[in-house]
Amino acid sequence: MTLLPAFDTAPLLLAVIGLGAYLLGSVPFGLVITRMLGLGDVRQIGSGNIGATNVLRTGNKPAALATLLLDAGKGAIAVLIARSIAGEDAAQLAGLASFLGHLFPVWLGFKGGKGVATFLGTMLALAWPVGLACCATWLVTVKLTKISSASALAASASAALWCLVFGPVSMIALAVALAALVWLRHAPNIRRLLAGSEPKVGK
Repeated sequence: MTLLPAFDTAPLLLAVIGLGAYLLGSVPFGLVITRMLGLGDVRQIGSGNIGATNVLRTGNKPAALATLLLDAGKGAIAVLIARSIAGEDAAQLAGLASFLGHLFPVWLGFKGGKGVATFLGTMLALAWPVGLACCATWLVTVKLTKISSASALAASASAALWCLVFGPVSMIALAVALAALVWLRHAPNIRRLLAGSEPKVGK
């Protein structure tokens, strides 16, 4: 059992795919959408994050939904394009690169989002049963807790388990790496969760 895919693609092609996926992931859709709709700079609202949860704090639900879908879509598209060009090694690299692009976008001085939507889109494109299980974990957790950050932490932490259940196990290393980054980006949320002061959805 190997926790990584076989790396058969030429290194130069992998580098090009990785760069392209990173640049795609770097597109800050939350910021673009809120500015296009005249909602201001989302970085000056709420938590200052560029993701869908903070866009929702503008009060514009369609803007938040569009941000969610586009942030998920950029991860999924990067994976699907890379897989069509090369193979599974390129697809996983593209997923990681687009995720890093969202977290550390070159266009915003490497200060990006927390990566939850992009994580889910990446999982769905790499292995849809795993992605659906992660989405279900998110939905169940948010239903029980009404806390977005708790849902994100649960969904990301569950990904490696779902890879074991549904396969492929060659995704496990990537799932663990992405989950670790999600948890790292949620460090302030984790502190508030432990203190009992994390706000609930809609607050």
